[in-house]
Amino acid sequence: MVTTSSLPLLFVELETLSVERLSPSFVRVVLGSPELADYGIEGPRYDQRIKLIFPGARQTAPAALDEESMQAWWGLPEEERGHMRTYTIRDVLGSGRETRFVVDIVVHEDGLAGPGGSWALRAVPGDRVQVMAPRRGVPFGGIEFAPPQVNHLLLVGDETALPAIASILADLDATSVGRVFLEVPDVGDILDLAAPPGMELCWLPRGHTDAGARLVPAIRAHFGLGAGEWATDAEIDPDLWETPTWSSSGADLDQDARSDGPLADLYAWIAGESRMVTTLRRALVKELGVERSQVAFMGYWRKGVSMKS
Repeated sequence: MVTTSSLPLLFVELETLSVERLSPSFVRVVLGSPELADYGIEGPRYDQRIKLIFPGARQTAPAALDEESMQAWWGLPEEERGHMRTYTIRDVLGSGRETRFVVDIVVHEDGLAGPGGSWALRAVPGDRVQVMAPRRGVPFGGIEFAPPQVNHLLLVGDETALPAIASILADLDATSVGRVFLEVPDVGDILDLAAPPGMELCWLPRGHTDAGARLVPAIRAHFGLGAGEWATDAEIDPDLWETPTWSSSGADLDQDARSDGPLADLYAWIAGESRMVTTLRRALVKELGVERSQVAFMGYWRKGVSMKS
């Protein structure tokens, strides 16, 4: 019999301990369980991802993590089985049985909130969710920030990437140097983030314009590029995820390749809406010639498309 203590990852129920409205677009929840005593990773947490399963009418999670149970769970109507979504661990508090996960969730009060955002808007202490997270001593993955030996960092994201960028900044070496571009819906979403003194933050509140409307021009201007075209639907990989070691398109990656000139010293981490990320990928890789070994491009969401997990 497989028990939760023998699984290669944590698969446990968490209780909501506190709920805080951080800003117009973010709700912070603190989640805990004595079983989080088994949580742990090697090295900095950076942009560590976890899976949260928000409850449905019938059950909150798969019966087990074997293939048969997962397929049966995915086969249920979504309103019955609940919703699995990916989040970054914004912070970890306490230790042992008092370990707590801090998770910042993007919310919308215009009727467009997804399952996680809808849950967060009505969450109260005592509410429960399931989590899949790293178990101490077992490789889990979910960390994409892995810069080579470079002297300049570029972090770019919309509001969905803000928790990951905030966590990366908190874990960076104090001597790190670079630029951070963060696009958020509202000026009230500009948060006080801890960062090394050499990391310059540029906040871009976009108001009622589309995701990337301020971010794309800002990055092009940063590299001295003029106005360019946005990526077309045909260019957007629906599973867009490209790091120095893996590509969702199946492209061959040369992990030792380096750009020429000043861009040889750059590592770029870019995440958010898929069209925006694809547009910036084209600018860096095709127009500027940045090698893929120096970039991580991740489509966290796509406008008009419901993300599965």
